[in-house]
Amino acid sequence: MLGIGNTLLRDDGVGVHVVEALRDMGVHGERLQLIDAGTSPDVLLSLDSVDKLIVVDAADGGCEPGAVYRFRLEEVDLDEQGVDSLHQMNLVQTLWMMDMLGRKPNDVVIFGIQPKEIELGLEPSDELAQKIPGIAELVLEEIERC
Repeated sequence: MLGIGNTLLRDDGVGVHVVEALRDMGVHGERLQLIDAGTSPDVLLSLDSVDKLIVVDAADGGCEPGAVYRFRLEEVDLDEQGVDSLHQMNLVQTLWMMDMLGRKPNDVVIFGIQPKEIELGLEPSDELAQKIPGIAELVLEEIERC
């Protein structure tokens, strides 16, 4: 499971907070590797192989704070994403690069979480903080689908 986000910008760090919640629950091991990618999802390029990748990141879809958008990689057009630099690649660019290298995961599920506040601060907004345990449970349910 890959958690993405900048924990210096409150709700933008939701993916990292979900990784921390799963660690606090003692969930990791053979079936689940927890990766705090921070603002660099290109850490995926250093992995040998990934069968199923679950990503949690902030995503603004205009709904209420904490709303969860679940979508699959197939719903994202990787061909339209170019790589301008090998520094600070975004998630789509990283997955595109993995595909080009023949290392794309067999299954990719992305949970986008609607932020409330993207501003300086170390803690998520109250609305997102309350939703993080439920988002962690969604990740666990997704693992069980394997």
